[in-house]
Amino acid sequence: MELLLDMLSVPVKFFKDYGGPFILVLSLLVFVHEWGHYIVARMCGVKVVSFSIGFGKELFGWTDKRGCRWKFSLVPLGGYVQMFGDTDPASAQHDDTVKNAADDAPRPMTAEERKVAFFAQPVGRRAAIVIAGPAINYIFAIFILAGLYVFQGQPYIPPVAAGIAEGYPAEQAGMRPDDLIVAMNDTEIVSFNDLRKFMAVNLDQPLKMTIKHSTAPGEWNSAPKTVDIQPRLEYETDRFGFRHATGRLGIVSPKGAMEMREHNIASAFWYATLETVNITADTLKALGQMVLGIRSTDELGGILRIGAYAGDFAQKGLVAFITFAALLSVNLGFINLLPIPMLDGGHLLMYAMEKIRGRPLSDMVQEYMLRVGLLFLLFIMVFATWNDLVQLKLVDYVKSLIS
Repeated sequence: MELLLDMLSVPVKFFKDYGGPFILVLSLLVFVHEWGHYIVARMCGVKVVSFSIGFGKELFGWTDKRGCRWKFSLVPLGGYVQMFGDTDPASAQHDDTVKNAADDAPRPMTAEERKVAFFAQPVGRRAAIVIAGPAINYIFAIFILAGLYVFQGQPYIPPVAAGIAEGYPAEQAGMRPDDLIVAMNDTEIVSFNDLRKFMAVNLDQPLKMTIKHSTAPGEWNSAPKTVDIQPRLEYETDRFGFRHATGRLGIVSPKGAMEMREHNIASAFWYATLETVNITADTLKALGQMVLGIRSTDELGGILRIGAYAGDFAQKGLVAFITFAALLSVNLGFINLLPIPMLDGGHLLMYAMEKIRGRPLSDMVQEYMLRVGLLFLLFIMVFATWNDLVQLKLVDYVKSLIS
């Protein structure tokens, strides 16, 4: 019994410290995502049967005047909106029969009922309803980032080298302390955070770096200089034990130089939109590197890793937590757009095929595609969770208890 309690102590403490913020932010983003499906379905005249935060057994809920059941369910790791006529929440299967209220016997749908059934809608309307979920995640991220930039300002560290590490590529390229980093390849660098993010996704690829040499503190040559540079591939481990590959130039960031760049509403939305585009591009590039073997799949994290970061950002304050929520919202929208059956992107892929063919894919083909998609998603989920357990040292901890 004592051994069992020891084995449970680590995950229980982890959930206590980080589970609350994770469930809070995930439930909020799931609600936003599903609300996108819901509101566009309503606009298209489709009846919504249920709106659930979480899966499994209903904990509590209510039914609105339109007959939609709003509920919170037992497992708070996702959610769904179920449309009229669908036999499962993923809109993977449908039935054109309904049950009589009197004897619960099935009967064919009437013409009026088919008008509000999701599966009976034109392919364009179905696609609009499906894409609305990921789209609203992007819109939500842009709005909360823009709000932060207007009321708080955009965090900003001048891209100036506080120092140059000996033996690193920056020194070999001729950089000196107080030099200004202007661009990497064709990407403008306006903050030291831009440089960090750029190096995190470009690793050790040869680059062209544009700099301005310092002439005095806070002053630089008017003519920029472009140099070839080969970053050094290194691995860093955060305080949770998660390892990340990154490219190192040997440029030391300024200490205590955090500033807040003020924005009006227009510029705030512009820079918030740019940030969401950059997050998407960086995520896509990192996934491509994993597929090509350039980046280790050990960096693929799951629920535990997201929960750890959610709790960590929550401890850093409200602004940091809201910023993390925006990042997670973009990633939720991006992942759902991947062309994998069971995800929104998989449905869009099937609708595109339907549009090209002039008729839907056969029920058998759709069923096999959905089964393959489900198996793939389960594999990714298990693999990512195993990565988290290994890097959090929980596997080693359990082994030490039973050895």
